[in-house]
Amino acid sequence: MKILLLGEYSNLHATLAEGLRELGHKVTVVSDGNAWRNYKRDITLKRGSTSKLSGIFYLLKVLLLLPRLRGYDVVQLINPDFIWLKGERQYYVYQYLRRHNKRIFIGAFGCDWYWVDAGLHKRLLRYGDFYIGDKMRTDEPQNKKFIDEWIDTPKGDYCRKVMTDCDGIPTCLYEYQVCYSSYFPEKTRFIPLPIQLPKEANTERTQPSKVVVFFGIDVARMAYKGTDIMLRAAKDIRDKYKESMELVIARSVPFDEYQRMMEGCDAIIDQLYSYTPSMNSLLAMSKGIICIGGGEPENYEIIDEHELRPIINVEPTYESVYHELEQLVLHPERIPALKRQSIEYVRRHHDYRKVASQYLDFWNSI
Repeated sequence: MKILLLGEYSNLHATLAEGLRELGHKVTVVSDGNAWRNYKRDITLKRGSTSKLSGIFYLLKVLLLLPRLRGYDVVQLINPDFIWLKGERQYYVYQYLRRHNKRIFIGAFGCDWYWVDAGLHKRLLRYGDFYIGDKMRTDEPQNKKFIDEWIDTPKGDYCRKVMTDCDGIPTCLYEYQVCYSSYFPEKTRFIPLPIQLPKEANTERTQPSKVVVFFGIDVARMAYKGTDIMLRAAKDIRDKYKESMELVIARSVPFDEYQRMMEGCDAIIDQLYSYTPSMNSLLAMSKGIICIGGGEPENYEIIDEHELRPIINVEPTYESVYHELEQLVLHPERIPALKRQSIEYVRRHHDYRKVASQYLDFWNSI
């Protein structure tokens, strides 16, 4: 098949493209590299700034590119908000893609009107981006920004149009599946995140004398992701156990540098409010690095995993993160088994070729 993947989050499309190519398909990835992360792509579509002049030049780039985005068997957008234009202008691009290609899918991989609406009104999860139990998180700046961006706006109206019109909606996390299947039960399907496993992984260390913990920070979204709480707990444990723990911090660095910095680490701390490991967590796990983050029972249920339990799950509190990290530092003998389980977990459920096959099954089922 001839496949177009348009937009990028967390290296998802770039990794999926590699799996599809190994299965014999022709794939084009168009993105801005997900800003400073600079993920791989075939065609770069990047906006210079938020200025009006930059917007005009960017719109011209999009219009000149459109004739090259025709004749695909499958087009998948990373999100309804897939290029740096206002929703009403993106709608014209969507309609063009709809007319000139066979099938179009939109990923439930991030924030849009449905994610915000469900978070505010449906209470489908015990905790999430917009609330913890009965306590709303709408005073958090990033959440307020999302509400202002999507709810009762032209962009929100655009989102509902294209999600209703598209052929299918793949979801990549348990949380997204719960959300979008409540709106679109017939055309939503959960497909795990794709990971390209390294040839060699970090399993040679038996019981380290010092536990090395990796922490990747997206500075702009620290409070939204709970990074501020997790980092405070990690620093407090490091200060308490200076001889037993080392903390490696990557702050908004490009993907290649991010990968280099995590090499040799024993654990990664990531995603306080998630039920499910993210692309960053899974990448680390594929290298034999233990994830301290989202590993709720629902995560294992949705992938039908009844044996492996490699993720050190945390509740969305400082106390939970502090306790679980302290237990790992005090009991490093747990590390070798968790490393091996982490690699096996990714191999079983997230191998990029296996995931690519699941996407092909979904696309062909329409």
